[in-house]
Amino acid sequence: MTVRPKQGQRFDMILIGIALLSAFLNIYNIWNNQYANAYYTAAVTSMLQNWHNFFYASFDPGGYVTVDKPPVAFWVQTVFADIFGVHGWSVILPQALAGVGSVLLMYVLVKPAFGKTAARLASLVMACTPIAVAVSRTNNIDSLLVFTLLLATWMLFRGIRNQKPSWVLGAFAMIGVGFNMKMLQAYMVVPAFYLFYLLAFKGEWKKKLAIIAAATVIMAGVSASWAVIVDTIPQENRPYMGGSKTNSVLELAFGYNGISRLTGNRGGGGPGPGAAPNQRQTQQDGGTMPDQQQMQQDGNNMPNPQQMQQGNNMPSQQQMPTDGNNRPGGFDLDGNGGSGPMSGGGRPPGQGGGGAFGTGQAGPLRLFQSELSGQASWLLPFVAFACVGLLAGIRFRKPLTDKQNETLFWLAWLLPSMVFFSVAGFFHHYYLIMLAPSIAALAGAGWVELWNQYRDKEGWKRWLLPAGLLTATVFELYVLQPYQKQIDIGWSIGIGAAGIALSIVLILAAKKEKLSSMAAIAGMLVLLMGPMYWAATPLLYGDNNMLPQAGPSGRGSSVQAPPSQGSSAQAPPGLGLSGQRPGMRGGPNTSINDKLLEYVTRNNTGEKYLFATTDSNTAAPYIIETGKAVMAMGGFSGSDPILTVEKLKQMVANKEVKYFLIPSGFGGRDNNEVMDWIRIHSTEVPQEEWQTNSAQAGPQGGPMGMGNDRTLYKIN
Repeated sequence: MTVRPKQGQRFDMILIGIALLSAFLNIYNIWNNQYANAYYTAAVTSMLQNWHNFFYASFDPGGYVTVDKPPVAFWVQTVFADIFGVHGWSVILPQALAGVGSVLLMYVLVKPAFGKTAARLASLVMACTPIAVAVSRTNNIDSLLVFTLLLATWMLFRGIRNQKPSWVLGAFAMIGVGFNMKMLQAYMVVPAFYLFYLLAFKGEWKKKLAIIAAATVIMAGVSASWAVIVDTIPQENRPYMGGSKTNSVLELAFGYNGISRLTGNRGGGGPGPGAAPNQRQTQQDGGTMPDQQQMQQDGNNMPNPQQMQQGNNMPSQQQMPTDGNNRPGGFDLDGNGGSGPMSGGGRPPGQGGGGAFGTGQAGPLRLFQSELSGQASWLLPFVAFACVGLLAGIRFRKPLTDKQNETLFWLAWLLPSMVFFSVAGFFHHYYLIMLAPSIAALAGAGWVELWNQYRDKEGWKRWLLPAGLLTATVFELYVLQPYQKQIDIGWSIGIGAAGIALSIVLILAAKKEKLSSMAAIAGMLVLLMGPMYWAATPLLYGDNNMLPQAGPSGRGSSVQAPPSQGSSAQAPPGLGLSGQRPGMRGGPNTSINDKLLEYVTRNNTGEKYLFATTDSNTAAPYIIETGKAVMAMGGFSGSDPILTVEKLKQMVANKEVKYFLIPSGFGGRDNNEVMDWIRIHSTEVPQEEWQTNSAQAGPQGGPMGMGNDRTLYKIN
């Protein structure tokens, strides 16, 4: 079954081919992306300006507020931007390369215990995991996190094989590095690390426990290092910690980015300058309605109309997520709250979906629901049969083999992650990349083990391979069924007929090794056809840098119907074919009002900030384009409790800010002390002096009627 390299051949050419496939899927066409996720790209722009901003991952050049994550991944992006310049592709490239690196690491991790064929299959499955491709093509940081955790796994495996405690300690330290990328999400693999070490490391229990205790201390120390340093610095000497309620990194880690992910009770930062007083207190029918910060954070910004564009197309009204009143939802153009989608996200049009962001209804079968199944779950049924075969030889009081230890490691990686995603109150589709390594390893190793049991006629175990292929084929037909109108029923017919036929061949031709061998290989390749197509959809239909997911419909890889449908999305009034308005520039994610920029630049008399606005969606493109400070008064979504009237008075007195681009008028959801103080102590700048085309566009360039009407105020 294993193709042996020719004499003197140093490299596995099949692995090289898989790596090239991964590189193509992850990198092709990213150079067409202007801003990527503008929230993070603005931070990289700011971090390039000085070490203060670099250390804190400041969102703005003025050091007013940070992004809502630790800085390590953004340090990497900043290095790339320093070398190549600030572009969408330069901040995406680290994640794309990390995705390729993860594919190569799967080979390195699986090969020693399970062999070259298993390693190749594991790499191929990793390369074809749809959500891994989708998120690797953005500057969301999950791809870098997974690569870091796989490096930690490599260090752990090496430490166990060589009985070197130093490598074990290093492995746990790397988890701490992962914590400083995306906080508690990195700890999802900790149960697997503990279990594998305790099972596989040789030595007396006293010594083993001492080593694991030291490893835990190191992991905790590395994890908390940046947070402790930041939290001990006086708050007036550093930026506000974006996303937190109390300007604390530790509170952010264990609250907003921690327990709240599981419970869905997203307290967030409390009402800020652009937030309604009660916008964080929404719960609905036993499930938690995502608050404004939930709907947008983590790279996780909900796209505004320009952010929804893919190429030159805007989604039609039917394709946009809507709120309970059939108004377009999920767009917080003002940073004042707004309706988030209670369904949608990767499901085909017309199909109901539960939970926030279309992540299905919580429960044991959540990962198999149509809202999530296309992202990473394709091979889960086969993995179940594979685990039976891999663990069938375990005997009580008999030492475990390397294969069994590593199988238990990957299973201990997979199961806690599955449990979390089955019950969590809030997560986005792209978090499912955490499942990809364990599924890939168990699928590759399991296929080889089931083939050997089939070939060697090992009793009941010989039927695990055809049963696994058949069950997985049926499940893939279930995944494909809702999309038959989008991708043509031929996919279902082809995959179903081939998978069922090959399973039958394995059942009936067990004595014909050559035929059954070909059927077993072909059966596995057939199972990869569906995920391969899903993985290619970001290339086919365009990327969503804000909420990446794969699939032929929904917000994931595209907001418009596939080209084969012949349907073109309709742009809102005022948009040209380019999706922009006269005087507006920027990529498909954002736009710049040139006249506004020219006005505030020309009239700047030494103020630190060109202007202040409610949230990062408005500020980010101006920061990227100019490299100058624009204040997002309420942080990411406008709801961080950063600015008080007293602090604002001091900033005005210090001549730090003079202009404010905020919703006009008193009362309603935009009524709070800071906003009211600005309106009372300012004068409106006539629209003709700074507005590009008030008849067609709101001040930020969004379509009228979308809650996007703003006024430019000048402080008296």
